[in-house]
Amino acid sequence: MSGRTYQQEMAANGFAVIENVFTDKEIDILIGIIERADSSNETFRKTKDLFAIRQFLKEVPDAAHAIFTPGLNAVVKELFGTGYQVVKSIYFDKPGDSNWFVSYHQDLTISVKEKADLPGFGPWTVKQQQYAVQPPLTILESNFTIRIHLDDTDEQNGALRVVPGSHNKGIYRPETIDWDKETEVSCKVRKGGMMIMRPLLLHASSRTTNSNKRRVIHIEFSNQELPAPLQWSELMQ
Repeated sequence: MSGRTYQQEMAANGFAVIENVFTDKEIDILIGIIERADSSNETFRKTKDLFAIRQFLKEVPDAAHAIFTPGLNAVVKELFGTGYQVVKSIYFDKPGDSNWFVSYHQDLTISVKEKADLPGFGPWTVKQQQYAVQPPLTILESNFTIRIHLDDTDEQNGALRVVPGSHNKGIYRPETIDWDKETEVSCKVRKGGMMIMRPLLLHASSRTTNSNKRRVIHIEFSNQELPAPLQWSELMQ
């Protein structure tokens, strides 16, 4: 599909799946970089159901050159133009025997360096010394996320389930979903492909049932400047 078609999908549905953004060799290089990373830092979360690295591009800086290939940069520029910067990054490794799942939700918070009481920003949370806050809706509506898949992902190993068009409905509480009116789509992505989504898109992930791993690099972009003294915690130029 053309960039124009993906733009139309994003506008109407809040997400798009783009295959073959990375070659198998490029993905294997990325996996090697991650496996060599020092996992002793507190931003690394390790349980039997999930291995995650918060502030991924800070903790594994060598991954940046392997992620931001000419191919990826071209896709982002074609779909969103210039002016967007990376503001958050997480690596998820969901093992093949994982029971970890995530119920329907929107990504309503952004990560910032320090807490500051400003109109329109709140409530606040802090996790692993990382401040998160719900910003004004205009910021969330302009942001987008890419999810780079290091493994084939389908319904059996935790592919995202989404409600198309829910990103256009503001704050949408999961308990109010009317399934007589809404539909659910499973977003299958092959190794080397990626899913692009708006943070306000309602999404969920099921338990793994086929014993296959699901490794994903999650990167959030914004073209918004935060009001002082707030600063993005992971701003990459």
